[in-house]
Amino acid sequence: MNQNHARTQSVAALFTEYVATNIIGQIGMSAYILVDTFFISIAGGATGMAALNLVLPLYDLIFAFGDMFSVGSATRFTICRARNEEEADRYFTNSIVWSLICSIPFMLLGLFCVPQILQLLGADAEVAAMGIPYTRIFMMFSPLFMLNRCVSAFTRNDGAPRTAMVAVFLSGVFNIIFDYIFMFPMKLGIAGAALATGIAPIVSCAVCGTHMFTKKCSIRMKNWKPSWRMILQASQLGTSAFVGDIASGVTMLVFNFLILSLTGTVGVAAFGVVCNIALVETAVFGGIAQGAQPLFSDFYGRRMTKQVGETLRLAMISSLVFALLFLLVFNLFPVQIVEIFNSEQNPDMARLGVQGMRLYFLGYLFAGANIVGAGYLSATESAMWSFLVSIVRGIVAIILCALLMAWLFGMTGIWLAFTAAEALTAALLLVALRRSRR
Repeated sequence: MNQNHARTQSVAALFTEYVATNIIGQIGMSAYILVDTFFISIAGGATGMAALNLVLPLYDLIFAFGDMFSVGSATRFTICRARNEEEADRYFTNSIVWSLICSIPFMLLGLFCVPQILQLLGADAEVAAMGIPYTRIFMMFSPLFMLNRCVSAFTRNDGAPRTAMVAVFLSGVFNIIFDYIFMFPMKLGIAGAALATGIAPIVSCAVCGTHMFTKKCSIRMKNWKPSWRMILQASQLGTSAFVGDIASGVTMLVFNFLILSLTGTVGVAAFGVVCNIALVETAVFGGIAQGAQPLFSDFYGRRMTKQVGETLRLAMISSLVFALLFLLVFNLFPVQIVEIFNSEQNPDMARLGVQGMRLYFLGYLFAGANIVGAGYLSATESAMWSFLVSIVRGIVAIILCALLMAWLFGMTGIWLAFTAAEALTAALLLVALRRSRR
């Protein structure tokens, strides 16, 4: 963030600029996820929805590594620049190099191991036949996904949140248009959806590139030799972003296996509807956390404690307001929302989807604060607490709650497990915030 810009605006004004633009961008990205899901429900029915939901954890894993490198490096860049440290300039190129290196295993898995991966994820023959081409295509675009995360994060942290917003938004619009073109006029089916998603990051990178070549840009491409030390330092602060992405994948993996044992493919399809809508809500809270992150890091780097606290307060209030709004919508219109994605009018899918809409989203009353809180801890170099909160939220609590509550209450327990896990994480977050502030 440009320091002169920070000094001439109030915290509230800066917060509104950074967070609002980031939320709009995230909503634009989420819109294509929903449209993608809608098109797949038309082209593939319940089988296509099940295939999509089984492979979404792979998306999350790719984005998790991309976010760990990009958010962590961008955070280090902002803190070092606020302290006038020369090393700040190296974080951008180092994160690009490591993002590209890390994408190679995903490409190799996409080329050689997709059938085995789908079998491991629980796909039957029918679901696997539809899921293999889709999975193979999107995994081949891993370098673009990771590179896009890096360029977007540094553009936002370099005082250009509006450019980052426009980049994400236009990328989503491109994805929606070419989803339709590839899937229907060109008759590529759900493989066309993967192709559109894979190409879309080029649009985002091109828009962010307009900032990189302006006089306002303070990012320097310096020393392309990969540094283990710097990427490890960055990854410490990118842990919450990594685990935040992994959390969605872990939740889907655990829930998919449990639901398959209880209700079969139809239940997984219903969970796919809930999960894809949940991605929109998660994106909004991620938008708050990522939008506030440059402010946290810049104020923290310049030891402006009061401004750090005010930014955290605004972020927490914003997360609660959005959680209540979403909860209201999903309880007033669950039937109508599920019907949009139930192209086959399957009554079992409709029943399970409506039940999930009403119960699952209670968890976001806690999840919003947890996402914002973990982002704050990471942005202010509380790496240990950030990791602990993120790992409990994303892996430990959700697995334990899902297994226990599914055993006790069946499908109702599965829908409520997310709320229970987020409530436990919120209790830990309160302790972490008090200790880190001291």
